[in-house]
This record gives sequence, structure tokens and C-alpha cells, in this order.
Amino acid sequence: MTELAQRFLELHRGDRPLLMPNPWDVGSAVLLESLGFEALATTSSGFAATLGRLDGGVTRDEAIEHGRAVAEAVSVPVSADLENCFADEPEGVAETVRLAAEAGLAGCSVEDYGGPENDTIYDAGLAAERVRAAAEAARAAPDGFVLTARAENHIHGRDDLADTIARLQSYQEAGADVLFAPGLRELSDIREVTGAVNLPVNVLVLPGMPSVSELADAGVSRISVGGAFAFAALGAATEAARELREDGTYGYWETAAKGAKAAREAFGG
Repeated sequence: MTELAQRFLELHRGDRPLLMPNPWDVGSAVLLESLGFEALATTSSGFAATLGRLDGGVTRDEAIEHGRAVAEAVSVPVSADLENCFADEPEGVAETVRLAAEAGLAGCSVEDYGGPENDTIYDAGLAAERVRAAAEAARAAPDGFVLTARAENHIHGRDDLADTIARLQSYQEAGADVLFAPGLRELSDIREVTGAVNLPVNVLVLPGMPSVSELADAGVSRISVGGAFAFAALGAATEAARELREDGTYGYWETAAKGAKAAREAFGG
């Protein structure tokens, strides 16, 4: 692996979890890097929102170009949220990984969710084949590439922990570098997952979940926020617009001033 991909993989092996926030555009990526984060990951839902679309509404070409732009704007490793790699069959998954590596990304994720159109989780055998194809493409990347395999059961209302663990174990065997089961909330479930596999495990933090230190004690290697930061920004904009329209006051400038200061510090260097 080149220095960037190797550094990304090594960040999963520290004494505390890698905190990997999810920028939604180039500006937020530069801002987050300036705040000291050592790796970043794109967010499919956050990026889709910048285009006025819902999650799942971005094309492969758009996602790859977005990943390229973010990766070129920062010096830290960037992993791309590429949903199901925009393909059902292993060959298409491998092509998406190849394109992501060529775009200068340090890694990407591949989901076992078929997308909002059919709302299905891939058969376990096909899901493992898809991860294997992605892993082979990652290994073939000249600069190295870190593959995260995602088991999507819990984030799509299928609370079957035994199946999730079996899938993650099969993805480990198929050659993934990092494992991820978004939607897990309970510390006992997370601890069961980390104890059942030998690879770094990423956790998506959601409201009411255990703290970073508690997740660290449970064996979590990486923490991400998904679209939370993007929608926090949209939430702030919504409240500012409501205040202006309904109250005719300008209290939103207190938050805006903090953002402007952060932007000057991040972009001025």
C-alpha cells in the first residue's frame, strides 16, 4: 500500500477508536480536517442532500466524482460511502471499487442492501461473493485500498443479530479490511459483534448510544456519524430561516458567526 492507504488502515489499530466524521462537500471536508480529524468518509445521504435528493438518489459517476473532489481537497485519507457499489452482481461491484481507487480514495464501503427500489438484503451467499469481488479489486489497486464491508440488517429494520454476525464473519473470510453493521445501538450487541470477528469494527453513532469511551471499551475500532453533520447544518439553516420569516429577528447570526470564524481559519491557510 502507499502511505495514504497504509496510514488509513493503521488508524484502525490505535489505543482509541478512529473518529471518522462524514463531510458532505469539499468545504465541510476541509473544515473537518482543520479541526484535527485524521480520516474522513463521504456520506451518501449528506451528498444526496446537496443535490436536492434523498439517499439512494445519486449515480455512480456522481458519487465517484464527489469522492475524487473530497480526496483532492484534503491530505488525510478519505473513504467513500458507495452504497451497494451501484451493482447487484459481483462484476459491477468490482468495477465500482476499481473506479474509486482510480479516483484517489483510500477506501470505500460496500453494502449488502439492494437499495430503496426493492428494499431487500442480498442473499448471504451473493453478499459474500460481492465482498470477495470488491476485495480482489481492492487488492489489485496500485496504491492500495481499504475495503469496508457493511451488513445492513439493523439500519433497515431487520433486527437479526445472529444473521448480522454470520454475514460479517463471511465478509471477513471474503477479504474485507473493516466490518460495519450500522444501526446497532446496544452495547451488549456491539460487544458481541466485536468479539465474533477479528477485523476492526466501525460503529455508526446515533442518538442515545453509548459514549466514545464506552464504545472503545466494547472493542470498537472506528466511529462514524453518517449524514448527521450534514443534516445538523440543514437543521441550523432551517431554524435560521424560520426565525427570519416568522419572528423577524436575527439571532441566527450567533451560530453563523461561529461558522464564519471556523471557515476563515480552515480556508485561510
